[in-house]
Amino acid sequence: MSQQQTSTKDAQQSGGPSLPSRVRVLVVGAGFAGLGTAIKLDEDGVTDFVVVDKGAGVGGTWRDNTYPGAACDVPSQLYSFSFAPNPDWSRSFSQQPEIHAYLERTAREAGVLDRFAFGVTVEDATWDETDRVWQVVTDHGTVTAEVLVTGSGGLSEPRLPDIEGIGSFGGRIFHSARWDHDTDLAGKRVAVIGTGASAIQIVPRLAETVGHLDVYQRTAPWIVPRQDRAYPALERAALRHVPGLQRLYRLGVFLARETYVPAFTAAPDIAKPAELMARANIRKGISDPALRQAVTPDFKLGCKRVLISNEYYPALAQDHVELVTDRIARVTPTGIVTADGTEREIDVLVVATGFHTTDQPIAHHIKGRDGRTLADVWREHGMTAYKGTTIAGFPNLFQIVGPNTGLGHSSMVFVIESQIRYIRAALAHLEEHGVATVEPRPEAQRRWNKRLQRRMQHTVWHQGGCASWYLDEHGRNTTLWPRSLFTLRRQLAGFDPAAYVATPQQHTTDTEENAA
Repeated sequence: MSQQQTSTKDAQQSGGPSLPSRVRVLVVGAGFAGLGTAIKLDEDGVTDFVVVDKGAGVGGTWRDNTYPGAACDVPSQLYSFSFAPNPDWSRSFSQQPEIHAYLERTAREAGVLDRFAFGVTVEDATWDETDRVWQVVTDHGTVTAEVLVTGSGGLSEPRLPDIEGIGSFGGRIFHSARWDHDTDLAGKRVAVIGTGASAIQIVPRLAETVGHLDVYQRTAPWIVPRQDRAYPALERAALRHVPGLQRLYRLGVFLARETYVPAFTAAPDIAKPAELMARANIRKGISDPALRQAVTPDFKLGCKRVLISNEYYPALAQDHVELVTDRIARVTPTGIVTADGTEREIDVLVVATGFHTTDQPIAHHIKGRDGRTLADVWREHGMTAYKGTTIAGFPNLFQIVGPNTGLGHSSMVFVIESQIRYIRAALAHLEEHGVATVEPRPEAQRRWNKRLQRRMQHTVWHQGGCASWYLDEHGRNTTLWPRSLFTLRRQLAGFDPAAYVATPQQHTTDTEENAA
């Protein structure tokens, strides 16, 4: 760090990570978003930054989710930075340890880890209108930042189910994202609540070791076969040594994934062949007619997240595994009681109920110009942002993986890189034009989201006949991007100052002016 980045007294006294007292840019989160931002800022010559993360190292989701069977649902060739390709993936769909190792290696090779502070929790971030800076309070001291970038992600804070008596359970209980590796599950009676992306990876692994497994399903998901394979040595050598081959491979996979977009956003019937494939996957994995019926969804494919697995259905069909579709009434100290009065005793309870996506936890800790938190603003107007990245009333705040930037078909790394490019362009604009702060004009943000939500009405996420975690309490899809990734990249290709209100660097006037 530079000499200007003097450690705060609080951090020094705590004996923990040494934080700067003031930085140009403070980044929250050390997953793909935070790491990518750090690397690109450093390339741009913006070295006065720090990345903070509550965890012990880089990785974010791929550091924290270490449950048995954890793997990516996106092809490996798309799941790396375009500027740091990985020719050494061992499989076409990578597993968690390999993705985490890739992020650690990329961070080391980029030479930016000296500006990362781990084990640091952001407690509050408040906009100081007088000095036009963010005052960020952490458990290791306060940092003054001219620009705040949040990259904490939408899959970072586990969501626990609101079930009567769950706190009274006397056995071991843990969320899939906080897996307790010290608990020996061999021969135990285990229950898994949830049948989402994490659960269908966990269940086959648990079925191999536990004595009995209950899987509690509220809604059956569509599951298509996982077209996974190991890369042979010759193919891996070619990807490493043949110029341009990996880039071409990546482009091919990307374009193939983009063909899914019309089925999700315009004409759901296009997905009929995929639905037939999913039904065939059920028939292949399960012979019992009643169980087949129980796992067959009653909504259009794509309405909820489409999952991939070759092992989930065969695991459910095993004699020591029971799929429970009755509603959970309550949890007792020794088991789970369903609405029909049946109590199933268990030793261990695994909660695989997902994350806070439409109510981002960090939003409760960021206070804008009028003193309200981002969560307060979103509670009143819905979770919205301009281009999923900036928010009116919150100067110099940039969100990566903000509202309506999620995907149902391709790699979030593409979205993250697109947003990083936009943020870099914004920072360059601040520097080149003598601008202190920017924030989107309220009318620009309203227009952006009105068009987005109008388009959303025609998607399978609204027309497919399901309720999903994509939707907020008002039934609005504030999570996903309803157009192609080509369109998203184009929208974020350059900073658009006409959509923003700006303040000049000099403090002689309080007048806000257009930076165009």
